[in-house]
Amino acid sequence: MTQERHAVQGVATEFAFTSGKACRDAFNDVELDVAFTGPDGRTWRVPAFWSGGLEWRVRFAPPLPGLYRYTTISTAAGGDLHGRDGVLRATPFEGGNVLLRRGPLRVGKDRHRLEHADGTPFFWLGDTWWMGLCKRLRWPDEFQLLAADRAAKGFTVVQIVAGLYPDMPPFDPRGANEASFPWEKDYARINPGYFDMADLRIQWLVRSGLVPCIVGCWGYFLPMIGVEKMKKHWRNIVARWGALPVVWCLAGEGTMPWYLSDTKEQDSATQKAGWTEIARYVRSIDPFRHPVTIHPSSTARDTVADDSLLDFDMLQTGHSGFDSVPNTQQVLRAELARTPRMPVLVGEVCYEGILEGSRSEVQRFMFWSSMLTGAAGHTYGANGIWQLNRPEQPFGPSPWGASWGDTAWQDAMNLPGGAQMALGKRLLEGFGWTRLEPHQEWVEPAAGADGFLAPYAAGVPGEIRVIYLPRPLFPWDKPTKVKSLEDGVAWRASFINPKDGREVPLGRATPSAGEWQVPLPPVAHDWLLVLEKADRTPTPPGATMYA
Repeated sequence: MTQERHAVQGVATEFAFTSGKACRDAFNDVELDVAFTGPDGRTWRVPAFWSGGLEWRVRFAPPLPGLYRYTTISTAAGGDLHGRDGVLRATPFEGGNVLLRRGPLRVGKDRHRLEHADGTPFFWLGDTWWMGLCKRLRWPDEFQLLAADRAAKGFTVVQIVAGLYPDMPPFDPRGANEASFPWEKDYARINPGYFDMADLRIQWLVRSGLVPCIVGCWGYFLPMIGVEKMKKHWRNIVARWGALPVVWCLAGEGTMPWYLSDTKEQDSATQKAGWTEIARYVRSIDPFRHPVTIHPSSTARDTVADDSLLDFDMLQTGHSGFDSVPNTQQVLRAELARTPRMPVLVGEVCYEGILEGSRSEVQRFMFWSSMLTGAAGHTYGANGIWQLNRPEQPFGPSPWGASWGDTAWQDAMNLPGGAQMALGKRLLEGFGWTRLEPHQEWVEPAAGADGFLAPYAAGVPGEIRVIYLPRPLFPWDKPTKVKSLEDGVAWRASFINPKDGREVPLGRATPSAGEWQVPLPPVAHDWLLVLEKADRTPTPPGATMYA
């Protein structure tokens, strides 16, 4: 009699298959897939992961309620693992987790933003925990504390590396978790225990409402272990976490060679070709079609040889504070103009506190200037969190020699820029962020034409204008003007403090010949200027994501 298993729509269910046939090297000699056929006739071929010994486990998240039939497909060496059949019955999801209720992410029809499977727009506000799966962020208390803080603030994504980390050589003790390293020291096979501990953390992010953006490794590992081993690494990742609402990031700084390499140019070319092949492979084995990108030294699209293999463009644009502004804007604008269109976001820029700079005013600038220019989201980083400095044990030196800093992650968690990024997200949701379009012609001076430290403007014609004023306005400056205000619209104006959300009402904005001069803000720092149609009903913060 066929065994009937039970599952919940959209929720990963897991079961095991054990071979009774001896195998010399189960990890390398056996591959097991499970083909699930759903109530609508679609089939998902799901890779299973080796969990040690002669056991393989499969995880499947049924996208619809109803009856699924499955059968196993194994390589010849698997012998008795092949051709096992079963039935899975999925009931509707009735829980409150937004990621499970709305479904995993995909690129929206406008090719400009990401959205959930049910069409709900997704606001990407990322946090950078590159080394978050190692034991220097202790499980469970410390990991859960950081996750709770980020979820409470309003972050939606965590960028996290699957064990082969940046800023350290292979098998550096700083990269181990409670079960040692992700691979055996000769790269003969993975260490299932490492990934079992990583499972607890990745699943906790999902439980907390945070999308894991899983970075396969740092790019320079590809020449070290080779393309075929890297495919096995990624097969394990897809099998472990593909049934969760995740995003795939092929590698970090994909074409950056090892810090001390004597053949950097050759390594970079090898990595670009290799990551292109890995991208094609990941897309071929992921039955859930999660969005794919790669973290670059500049742009994701230029980190692979075929950018059609990517779903969205991730940028890295510098760590030099306001000196990084021109490059950030120039690269962002150029990528937004490329075809075919895809969502673009800054995935790394100016970690707060790095090189004893890039403080909260830089964080606010990078967020607001990017979002009002048309970015699909934004990723924040705190120096101290990404490499997980501990109070009693900072991360220490990079392979190139010096340390990036010694701020403990507990202190970095409370840096003001993180909270101000989350405030920015809430404000944009209240402005109806999915409808905002850049309109630099609405303000004078304007970012781009008048340098990149000038104001940024976006909005909806006749309804709302959101203008970021990045520097203090002084009476001796050239007046800032809002231009091309539509006739017949009564405008309500206010300043909003991007540090704390405090609103300073300005009353009606009465234009002259379509122009209105911006008054001096009450305090000399950056401000948001918002002009709204007087009878416009604001969108409740969070409504676009959580309604």
